[in-house]
Amino acid sequence: MAEFTMELNDEQKEVRDWIHGFAADVMRPAAAEWDEREETPWPVIQEAAKIGLYSLDFYAQQFFDPTGLGVPMTMEELFWGDAGIALSIVGTGLAAVGVLANGTEEQIGTWVPQMYGDANDVKVAAFCSSEPDAGSDVASMRTRAVYDEAKDEWVLNGTKTWATNGGIANVHVVVAVVDPELGSKGHASFIVPPNTPGLAQGQKFKKHGIRASHTAEVVLEDVRVPGHCLLGGKDKLDERLARAREKARVGGERVKNAAMATFEASRPAVGAMAVGTARAAYEEALEYARTREQFGRPIIDNQGVAFQLADMRTQIDAARLLVWRASWMAATSKKFEHAEGSMSKLFASEVAKKVTAQAVQILGGNGFTREYPVERMHRDAAIYTIFEGTSEIQRLVIARALAGVPIR
Repeated sequence: MAEFTMELNDEQKEVRDWIHGFAADVMRPAAAEWDEREETPWPVIQEAAKIGLYSLDFYAQQFFDPTGLGVPMTMEELFWGDAGIALSIVGTGLAAVGVLANGTEEQIGTWVPQMYGDANDVKVAAFCSSEPDAGSDVASMRTRAVYDEAKDEWVLNGTKTWATNGGIANVHVVVAVVDPELGSKGHASFIVPPNTPGLAQGQKFKKHGIRASHTAEVVLEDVRVPGHCLLGGKDKLDERLARAREKARVGGERVKNAAMATFEASRPAVGAMAVGTARAAYEEALEYARTREQFGRPIIDNQGVAFQLADMRTQIDAARLLVWRASWMAATSKKFEHAEGSMSKLFASEVAKKVTAQAVQILGGNGFTREYPVERMHRDAAIYTIFEGTSEIQRLVIARALAGVPIR
């Protein structure tokens, strides 16, 4: 078992510096353009694919890092470069993880490569779970999947929303209800192959931040997918539903706690994204404060500015440590007894909002213009307290964990 450490090893440092170089040399120069265009930065994703950064192999290596620090380290550096472009690069990973976690070996081998394509023909994938009336409340999901036994096909109907890469993806992974009486335990995941009739992009959202990342509705109207597109297969689904029905009859708290553990393990990655954006804004503010002179001296000589920067750096380091602790716990199968995953996401996301706002303030009027990147970083940071569970949901999870009450 890997011991907890606050020091990256030589291999991790090499990877970190490699990602940082890509973020600095490729992502940052392109960030303002793609933010203004509000379009998927295909050329940047292609550059990432050429060097192996946009690939399943790379993310698998980081995911299986025994220290747990590979993923947060990667996320922090990419989102230090630019949050919108970074989300375009890592968004496919959401769908890939869905297949890796639930699919058979054959499904993984068939579909995951199609999600990424190759350096000459880059593809993206979309994970479609949220709905207009079912965000944090997954039990309210309405998208249905009905099995047509005669044709060995599943028929999907419903509308998904807030889908990263929704509608432009080569492969969509769709979560749907197969047994409404079981609530969230009656869900299953399906692969919707490229060019499947009935799947269409709905509204594309014009967002406050992360504007280089494509976010849209996905509309499913009598979408028929072959039986082999049910992740895990029908036999496994039938067994799982039977167990869920039995546990619902006798009391299903163990199932609920297992689901919570899954969410807890994924939230530190979002915390790491927030740390990256906060760090980027802090560094911009620090450099500005060192070089900007007022009343004959750099503004960092003013205690009001210096103390802000001190607090910013302290909060960023504290957020990173919470993220690293939770990531290490997940990698070493430690129990999240106090919702440590939610703690890391909650604290880091709130720090990102606060630090980016302070950076704008330190830059003054310049910080309010798009000539300086802190304006964009401040807009981007708003998403961290919203997606993967709002800050209010994180506080609820933590409070319930402290009280020993299961999340419903």
